[in-house]
Amino acid sequence: MKLKYIPLLLVLFACKKSFLEIDPKGKLVAKTVNDYDLLLNNNDFLNTGGANAQVFLGDEVAAAEPYFATSEPRTQRLFQWEPVVYEPQEDAAETSALLRQLYVYNKIINEIGDAGNGTEARKNAIRAEARAGRAWVYFQLINYFGKPYNPASAASDPGFPVIKAADVTATQFNRAPVQEVYDFIIDDLVTAIPDLPVQTSYRLRMAKPAAEALLGKVYMFMGQFDKALPLLDDALDHLQSASISIQLIDYNTAFAPGGMFLPISFFGPTTPVIGDDPETIYARQFSNFWITSSELVINPATVALFGASDLRLNFYANTPFPIGPEYPAGLLRRTGPLTTSYGVVLPDVILLRAECRARTNDLAGAVADVESLRLKRMPAADAPVPAEASATQKKMIEYILDERIREFASQGVRWYDMRRLSVDPLFANIQYSHTVYAEDGTPRTIDMPAERLVLKMPPKIMNENPGMEDNQ
Repeated sequence: MKLKYIPLLLVLFACKKSFLEIDPKGKLVAKTVNDYDLLLNNNDFLNTGGANAQVFLGDEVAAAEPYFATSEPRTQRLFQWEPVVYEPQEDAAETSALLRQLYVYNKIINEIGDAGNGTEARKNAIRAEARAGRAWVYFQLINYFGKPYNPASAASDPGFPVIKAADVTATQFNRAPVQEVYDFIIDDLVTAIPDLPVQTSYRLRMAKPAAEALLGKVYMFMGQFDKALPLLDDALDHLQSASISIQLIDYNTAFAPGGMFLPISFFGPTTPVIGDDPETIYARQFSNFWITSSELVINPATVALFGASDLRLNFYANTPFPIGPEYPAGLLRRTGPLTTSYGVVLPDVILLRAECRARTNDLAGAVADVESLRLKRMPAADAPVPAEASATQKKMIEYILDERIREFASQGVRWYDMRRLSVDPLFANIQYSHTVYAEDGTPRTIDMPAERLVLKMPPKIMNENPGMEDNQ
């Protein structure tokens, strides 16, 4: 298709030989309920490759010379919030992997009803998982290409085409309004949740707690905190029944002698792969290639948010990769891991609930959530939330947002928070900026244009879809 669905060879795991021999020869054709279930084990769902624009767009990062000047054009353009990121014939990382996933989800949703050798209950469960996965894909797409959700303008703000068919021959696509895309996401999740398994048993697959957490996050991004809170409560409650380990890693023991994060190498602490990561609820990951390219660092204001005993600092170095002179101005480079888990992760769910509690005036509950995370990130004596931070609702919310930066700096989360805060009455009208530091520490500031809270549509998509509306 011309949006464009990239021709897809489905890589199926745990397939029987007979399935691989289905006619037509050389093709993989799903016919049975088990075949469609196996489609959800496709490795393309786990890896979204270079879909990491959000990392360069967050205001918690800075750039360091001489490395920034020699970085790839995409990195420079994103960091400098330039309007055009890709060349006219270049596939955008922010669409290619996600649209491959969308194709498979649509195929499952539309065809599972006619599949043989399976009960209706199992068909409903597989369809529900595909709908929840499709909702996750659209939540990424709307946060790249749609304006932040504003109830006053969402019905007219251009979003992303709503595609429900698995049709590689389709050629005409129009952008649906932001409101329609959010309604589509919500409908998929609300419809899916009753048929999803309560027990989380495999991180690659969507169970009820992950879908509940995602729907809660969607409502948060719409500013509907009263709707988000019970869903986040349910998600955390339902995680208690997981058959795999879902829990926060205690950095106090992980970084102790003999702990799981040692030894520390050029690539940072040795962390579990995503399939074994107890903090990952729903496994999706993107590449962290900037870890070995030295140009992207966290800025001095971000560094200052960390206390001296915060063990999260073990994920940062004050020198470029693999070795070199110290960065100026106290800049720090993230050292690992080489991929970022960003599907549904436990620290994010906990901090989202903390914020919802603060937004609904449960300050004590918000403090409890934040401290449950901090106790796993530093010595217990330094984990309590300062009294002045919990004195008022706004101060508590600000503290939680800072905690989100401490937890996820240079991992792309801040960009999403910047977007939703831009339409939040408590935080609107903030001017965001980036700084490029010369080798001697001299700063050069780049102010973010307001329109760059959303990416322009990739030129290749615009060229292949004449008449499609672009962002400014």
